[in-house]
Amino acid sequence: MLGNEKNILGSSLQPCCSKTATGFFRDGYCRTGSQDLGRHVVCAVVNDEFLQYSKSQGNDLITPLPAWDFPGLQAGDRWCLCASRWKEAAEAGCAPPVDLTATHEDALLSIPRELLEAHAIQS
Repeated sequence: MLGNEKNILGSSLQPCCSKTATGFFRDGYCRTGSQDLGRHVVCAVVNDEFLQYSKSQGNDLITPLPAWDFPGLQAGDRWCLCASRWKEAAEAGCAPPVDLTATHEDALLSIPRELLEAHAIQS
C-alpha cells in the first residue's frame, strides 16, 4: 500500500506507469522497501540506447518473460529502474529520461539531484 512516499521534488510520489506492472511491488510506483535490494526507484522512459546498454550489461529488459508476467520493454515504455543501473548508464552516456514526479526520493541517496534533473522529461 502506498504511504506517504515522496518524489525527489518533495511532493507525493506519482505513478510511473499504469500500462505495465512496474516497480518492486509491481503496483506502478517506483517505491522501495527493505526487501528491494536493487532499489527500483527511478522512473525512466526507456529508449533503444538504454535497452541495448542494459542487455549488454546482463539485464535483458527487451525479451518477454511470460513466466514472470514480464512483457518485455520497447522504446517509450516507462519502467522503474534500479538506482545503481540508471546511474551506471548515466556514467556511460546512455541514461534514459526520468520522470521526476514518479522518481522516489531514495534515488537521491546514490544519484545527485542535478544529474536526475539534467535527464528530466519535459512535461
